[in-house]
Amino acid sequence: MDPFEVRIRFTGLLQHLNASLTSANKAAQYALKYRDMDEDLHSCILEQLERNTMNIRANIMYFLEYLCDMAARENHWDYVRMIQRDILRIVDAVAPEDGSGAANVKVVRKVLKALETKTFLLAQTVGEIEECLKERDIAPDTMGMSSPFGPGEDLKNGDGKETSTPTGKKGTATPFGKLDRKQAEQRIEEDRERHKRQRETAWAVSRDEGEFERMWAETADVGEDDFEMWKEEGEERARAAGDWKEEYLAKLGGAAE
Repeated sequence: MDPFEVRIRFTGLLQHLNASLTSANKAAQYALKYRDMDEDLHSCILEQLERNTMNIRANIMYFLEYLCDMAARENHWDYVRMIQRDILRIVDAVAPEDGSGAANVKVVRKVLKALETKTFLLAQTVGEIEECLKERDIAPDTMGMSSPFGPGEDLKNGDGKETSTPTGKKGTATPFGKLDRKQAEQRIEEDRERHKRQRETAWAVSRDEGEFERMWAETADVGEDDFEMWKEEGEERARAAGDWKEEYLAKLGGAAE
């Protein structure tokens, strides 16, 4: 397939990511299918993180964990190394310093913790990023609906250079990451779906091959006390059955009369 077409299709997969595992797995499988273009596809991820809405950025952040998992299983570590290399740029895109991505701070923390647990990221790296996130977590509006930039407050990019706002006027437009009502509702729905799946995963129990053997070894041998207990329980059940039979027959006799 033509490299340009591969990029276009992968970009479409990233833009259509949602809370479902299917969309994340499909994008990850596509990235590994064209692993010979891993540098180009990784650049697509960075581009979409820096150009799209905060909802899509959050979905891509979640997707990175799936990509690392699948790349590790396929023994293709280049994707993992590139994510490690650009993790600061990724975090800055998903949860910008200007507060427009305050709603994504929890997402970043969750994914970073997962990557650390799976040893894809060093604990020191995650700790340093956490220090930066503390300042971004206290933005006035955690849903990305903060007030427009006031007079004298310029929107700047990662290089410290001024950039044009959606209206083309400096200091009067809302941040790029602002969520409208539809986006906010979509975000709530996707978060609800992820929490639901997380609760389902929490109940999953891994198979323990040695559980039966341990229980069998810990069980005491049968003794006289066990036979005596079974005898007493049998007698008690017999008495209960006799009482129930008398009561049942009495009811039948009353009904016949």
